[in-house]
Amino acid sequence: MKKATIQLETLTCPSCILKIEGALKSLAGVDKESINVSFNSSKVKLSYDEEKLFIKDIENAITKLGYEVK
Repeated sequence: MKKATIQLETLTCPSCILKIEGALKSLAGVDKESINVSFNSSKVKLSYDEEKLFIKDIENAITKLGYEVK
């Protein structure tokens, strides 16, 4: 498993966290227990299987929700 930290533009509400977590949990290869979305720092931390998923796939899942990845 590879660990990743993704910096987002400012999150505007706590429900943003739930939307992002839900989208990431649906991706095959993401360690669902490792997902941590911080409202204060606007960072997403998680672990994923590099053989099943690329970091770009994770970033795309977030941008499809309307959030901007830095």
